[in-house]
Amino acid sequence: MGKKSTVAISLFSGAGGFDISSILAGVPVVVSTDIDSDCIQTLRANDVFKNTKIIEGDLHQLESSIFQDALKKHKSKNIIIIGGAPCQPFSKAGYWVGNKQRKGINDPRAALIDEYLRVVADIKPNGFVFENVESLLHPTNKSIVARFIEIITELGYNHKVVKGNALEYGVSQRRKRVFIIGTKGTFKADEPKKTHCPPDQAVHTSLKPFVPVGDVIAGYDGEEYAEAYEITKCGTYYNDLCQVPPGKNYKALTAWAGYENPKFIADKRFWSFLLKLSPDEPSWTITAQPGPWVGPFHWDNRRLRAPEIAAIQTFPKGYVFCGNRRSVQKQIGNAVPPLMGKAMIEFLKESLT
Repeated sequence: MGKKSTVAISLFSGAGGFDISSILAGVPVVVSTDIDSDCIQTLRANDVFKNTKIIEGDLHQLESSIFQDALKKHKSKNIIIIGGAPCQPFSKAGYWVGNKQRKGINDPRAALIDEYLRVVADIKPNGFVFENVESLLHPTNKSIVARFIEIITELGYNHKVVKGNALEYGVSQRRKRVFIIGTKGTFKADEPKKTHCPPDQAVHTSLKPFVPVGDVIAGYDGEEYAEAYEITKCGTYYNDLCQVPPGKNYKALTAWAGYENPKFIADKRFWSFLLKLSPDEPSWTITAQPGPWVGPFHWDNRRLRAPEIAAIQTFPKGYVFCGNRRSVQKQIGNAVPPLMGKAMIEFLKESLT
């Protein structure tokens, strides 16, 4: 077996979005792990991971030696670690809890970040990419990010904090995320290479225009892809949904929008209430647990189908997801869009040489 230039360890792998990113960037994933059994089944169901050691378990309880043992079977010049700790804690307020005795982050919201850093400290990879929601940079989380950076600096890593929108990397979806990228080498550029921009700017640059969602989900409107989940007819707000123009939300049916006989009051509902896609524009963020009348909805006045949301997230066509419909939605909605992650890993990879 030839020596691979760079290989990856994937933590908090979920349905494998970031793992696919790594493979697209030319970095094989030698080991992936997650605590969710449906996610583990999803990884095992896809041939792209046939050479990956897949481990089900809580990272708190997985010794770093498990990853070290997997690495011994793969001769490689460089090792990277990828992953993003579950993001739900970072929407909550909290305070820093110091502990000089332990080299880690002890804020209870950040327990899994602590485990991520523990693996980094033990494996000593050449670099890493850590992903999370944009609100990780909110002032309430300032101490967590500061401590994260302090620890990786002590470990000898240079770093970049990248705030990105998936739109800029060829994903037909408005999705803002934060990446902390660390390397033992030297960054060759200021930021990951963007590939797409607003259509009115594309004519003045070498970038491509943002991808319309109609192009991405074309071909999934046939009966063979139909789901019971998608049906909205006879629902409480079905008639209202039908009156919302593509690309708009419930506010189109308010006095604010000049709607005759207003149905709702502007700004009294969550913005994604009755939110409907336009085939000519990118999608809004695909969420893990949407409410019953929370979009984005298809312009045909139905909920989006599983292969449609997977395509919007840039999972490969035919990618298999295991579990019930709720679980599949959660797996896809929580994933790093593979094309976005690819740009981040390529950026790191360039710094390793």
